[in-house]
Amino acid sequence: PPPNTKTRGSASAEAKRGRAHGGRGLLTLSIPPPAPRPLRFPAPLAAMLRPSPLLPVPGASAAAAPPGRAASMRMFHGDVFLGEADVFPIKPGPEGALPFPSNEIRISHLSPASERCPPLAILQTIAPFSVRCKLQAKPLPPHPSLHRLYLTCFNEYKSAVVVVGDEELHLVAMPSKVEKVPCFWCCSVRVGLYAASVGMLNLRCLAIVFDLDETLIVANTMRSFESRIEMLSRRMDIEDDPVRVAGMSAEIKRYIEDRELLKEFIDTDTVTDNGRIVGTQKEEVQPMPGVQERLVRPVIRLPERNAILTRINPEIRDTSVFVKLRPAWEDLRSYLTAKGRKRFEVYVCTMAERDYALEIWRLLDPEANLISLNNLSDRVVCVKAGSKKSLQHVFRDGGCHPKMAMVIDDRLQVWDEKDQHRVHVVPAYAPYYAPQAEMANAVPVLCVARNVACNVRGGFFREFDENLLKKVFELLHENELLDLPYAPDVGDYLVCEVMFLILSCRICTAFMLFEALCCLLIPFQDPNFPQSNKDPAPIPEGMSGAEVEKRLNGRAYQADQKQTSSSIRPSDDARVPIRGTVGSSNVQPNGGSMAIVPSLFVTVLQEIGRLCNSKGGV
Repeated sequence: PPPNTKTRGSASAEAKRGRAHGGRGLLTLSIPPPAPRPLRFPAPLAAMLRPSPLLPVPGASAAAAPPGRAASMRMFHGDVFLGEADVFPIKPGPEGALPFPSNEIRISHLSPASERCPPLAILQTIAPFSVRCKLQAKPLPPHPSLHRLYLTCFNEYKSAVVVVGDEELHLVAMPSKVEKVPCFWCCSVRVGLYAASVGMLNLRCLAIVFDLDETLIVANTMRSFESRIEMLSRRMDIEDDPVRVAGMSAEIKRYIEDRELLKEFIDTDTVTDNGRIVGTQKEEVQPMPGVQERLVRPVIRLPERNAILTRINPEIRDTSVFVKLRPAWEDLRSYLTAKGRKRFEVYVCTMAERDYALEIWRLLDPEANLISLNNLSDRVVCVKAGSKKSLQHVFRDGGCHPKMAMVIDDRLQVWDEKDQHRVHVVPAYAPYYAPQAEMANAVPVLCVARNVACNVRGGFFREFDENLLKKVFELLHENELLDLPYAPDVGDYLVCEVMFLILSCRICTAFMLFEALCCLLIPFQDPNFPQSNKDPAPIPEGMSGAEVEKRLNGRAYQADQKQTSSSIRPSDDARVPIRGTVGSSNVQPNGGSMAIVPSLFVTVLQEIGRLCNSKGGV
């Protein structure tokens, strides 16, 4: 064979690679390609590498395809006739039924142009292995309109779109090492998903879905405050363990302090914070598209407390809410929009009521930098309590594919099983139970979430650029479906975080145990030292009610409960540590007697050791 010969297919692949590095790399069909360089293999290997009978080989005619498998169809762009094409199904039998109705291919529009991602790479990412059939223009007579369409799609990274019901069929221009006519692959995808994904992949952007309650905030109304104080008070009456009584006393004190602020806000539209009277600010809620009503809410922001007081319905004072923001939210929010470059498209999925969810998100994103007002209605998704959350439901409008999204939530089981590997689970925010636990680690919880999101995004697009794009540029019309490269999935890069997350949760629990131990030892050293406000066991936070109560089961004190018996344990509280109330006869001025210190000290240190050493078995 003549040396240094190149086929049109390889030249096209090089042209595309040149385009990816800044060159134009335009394809032209004006010069016929030289004969391809033949390859010689041993007989068994040659049989294995024999081209598919659906596809022509050098020197063979189109008649080499099995009879009855190819169909001839007329192609239109709108009402303009483009020519005729042979359509070859990918799969045999009924599964290979051609997707075009009326045996004609009617293109409705061209997809948006892509800056650096060829259409096949985008389609393989959002709809893997969705190639339905292959198209090959009739050799005679050549139709210039079809050639122009082919060159436009190939050079500008566009696809020709045929809409069939709720499905889009994308005709992707493919280079060929054999044929001298336009060739296409036909891929199917849900309507609207391709257009949304083009911009995200070009900008190297993924999607991130946030839960609200106990993930980013904890919110309480007067009713929820009183319910929790009453619950603790009842348990304190039947509790005889001074350790738990001391912890519950401190927790009730924190609840009462914030309840009084909320009551003052309801009555006077002011609060007294450390002797300083703070009045409300009237904050106008920007209306969403289609909503003409102007809404102004009274809001008090207390940055020192990391808290905000607001009123869901400005006309009804009983809808006032006391909101605690999770520390380091500003760091996470800044990362998502740093330097004006959007790294993630943001969504919210919560089981809260819609008006409440919209107001909480407004407090978290007051300038609408994360979710614009135009997108707010679609991107704040409220799920019925008790039902499963699902990324398919979150992206029901086709805004993103689930494999390009990660979730930040404090619970895993509320998500559909097929989405759970894409969930980054954070410890539940519990500011009343353990106010110092959030900062016990060197890196706050939301900063860890920010780092995880950064690593996931980096891993996803590293695989996309170094593997998927590189291999897609090498594909030709003659390649088979199985030659398509693997497409990255966000879940692949969250899996590597699992061991770190489990270890972090265990270390965080150990810190909480150590914190409880330290606050108990201080009164023993100095009888005049005031009672500490640290409390030893979790209680449901915020407005989630029974949903949270089921989940929080006092894991931090399970080991301590095995060694410390209580006089009464109601059967319905079998999984919830029993606690007491302020003013109970069980509360001792110095927090207990010296007799319990050695055994408690040993118990806590054993639990810390067990949690930390168990990482080797993860």
